Amino acid sequence: MRNEERLLARRKLDRELRFYRLAAKEKNPTQDVLRAVRQALGIPMGEIARALKTNPSVIFRLERSQTRETISVRSMGRVAEAMGCKVVYALVPRGGETLEELAERRWWKKELGTRDQGLGTEGLGTRD
Repeated sequence: MRNEERLLARRKLDRELRFYRLAAKEKNPTQDVLRAVRQALGIPMGEIARALKTNPSVIFRLERSQTRETISVRSMGRVAEAMGCKVVYALVPRGGETLEELAERRWWKKELGTRDQGLGTEGLGTRD
């Protein structure tokens, strides 16, 4: 992908990921989200279990594995589907910065690293 195409792709993604970046600023934005949504909708575990043709204990374990961050995206999607929802996730840079800012920082780090390994990149402006 050429630099110009990358730039356009980053800008488009930055617009699309805006709300995800805001959510990512929270400490644990998706912790217990399966349980929270289920409870907010008033759906008993048994109803979800029946929809998935399983036992309520399996739903309990899935909610617990989501809390522990060990649930698969597929399993989370199946539970969400049973609640009339869908899983939507994103990759966003840490600290709430944009992809453009992250790419800029990486570029400067690479440029400075090739010239002098001892220079840091803190406090640098944007490149022209």
